[in-house]
Amino acid sequence: MENPIISWLFETDAVRVCPEGQPFWYTSGKLGPFYINTQFLYGSEAAANSLLKTIEEACAGEKLAFYDKVWADISAQLAACPIYAQLIDLLTEAAAKLDVDFVSGGERRDFFFSMPVARKLGLGHLSIFKDLSCVYTDKDGVSMDAAQAGLAGKKSVHIADLITVASSYIRAWIPAVESLGAKIAYSLAVVDRDQGGSEILAKAGCPLTTLVTIKPELFEQAKALGRVTDAQVALVNSFIADPDKFMRDFLLAHPDFLANEIAKGGKSAQRAELCIASGFAPAEALPKT
Repeated sequence: MENPIISWLFETDAVRVCPEGQPFWYTSGKLGPFYINTQFLYGSEAAANSLLKTIEEACAGEKLAFYDKVWADISAQLAACPIYAQLIDLLTEAAAKLDVDFVSGGERRDFFFSMPVARKLGLGHLSIFKDLSCVYTDKDGVSMDAAQAGLAGKKSVHIADLITVASSYIRAWIPAVESLGAKIAYSLAVVDRDQGGSEILAKAGCPLTTLVTIKPELFEQAKALGRVTDAQVALVNSFIADPDKFMRDFLLAHPDFLANEIAKGGKSAQRAELCIASGFAPAEALPKT
């Protein structure tokens, strides 16, 4: 049975595959043929950016008012966007199978998905902020300092937008929940990049359930749907097989690429300079001085 999320990922531009010869820069200073912005499943890039702005403003304000400000936008989008509403239904169906007492989510993109699922399940929601402070909102929408919520001994499912290597869990979300005497018992994500995060979460005691995993089969299905070309699938497959070899081969085949990126200035130059400083580029591809 076809997974509808695959079509939605491409329809909303949540997954983008580059044209041949134009790979994307990643924040690490490496290159790759596809980019994932899971939050675009909110409906579109513009809609997602609007909610991110609301989240950022609410995080900077009074934390006890955070949930109400963000929920107002989310509830309106659930009514307006069928893709987002159906996605939340699928997440809720998956979460309903887990034995938990509340839902947790972390700043910022987790909130796109954790808040509406908690609401649909009739469970409280723990909002975890980057400074590791937490606000608990009960099933009736009443927010309080999480330390006053009586969460000791209780279990959560932490809902995330995207899992890569689960660093945010290990660094922040798990310690924040444990500081309240509670435990993240399960992880639920929209997308798993299949880069080891699932294994890390299993070892941490919060096994992962995900709606879609980034594997070659996903892009083959996208090709069947007319979302990507044969050439793009070939690029993706070579990257998935060996990301470092993909980058090295590309730079060797395009020896002027880094110099041209630096000449563009802005983020392109920053990423190219990071690539060089990090030793990711072969000597033959370095800009000539």
